[in-house]
Amino acid sequence: MDKVLVTLILIIAGIVCSVVIINAAYPAITASSGAIADATSKIDDRIRSQVKVVEIASEDTEVSIWVKNVGSSSIGSIDNCDIFWGLEGNFARITYGGSTAPYWDYAIENSTKWGPTATIKITIHLSSAPSGEYYFKIVIPNGISDEKFYSIS
Repeated sequence: MDKVLVTLILIIAGIVCSVVIINAAYPAITASSGAIADATSKIDDRIRSQVKVVEIASEDTEVSIWVKNVGSSSIGSIDNCDIFWGLEGNFARITYGGSTAPYWDYAIENSTKWGPTATIKITIHLSSAPSGEYYFKIVIPNGISDEKFYSIS
């Protein structure tokens, strides 16, 4: 009878320990799997995203830049892109929208959204545009970027 009682107590203790371990480990495992799924989604988005600066042209104090989505996913929140412009070695981030130069705006040229194969026309409004070698860089919201140099003479 003693052996049966000891065995029963050990079985109950084993079950209680198992439940405690599962209750402690399960939340950590589910949080980890959610983080892994989120990271995988972000990596997939970065792999499928790609932009290409196609052309740059300037007239007076306006610079027009055409950027094509050459990736396989749509790019949302275009106004959240970072635009860098300026003379080589002296460029700065230009803000989106506004009425005081410098600022930039955009128009989607051949679609209703910036999906694969669509091109946007970015217009940078400047207060002045002296001659020189200029640097342009666009960084889309997920960190993918392209850049190009342009001469104004």
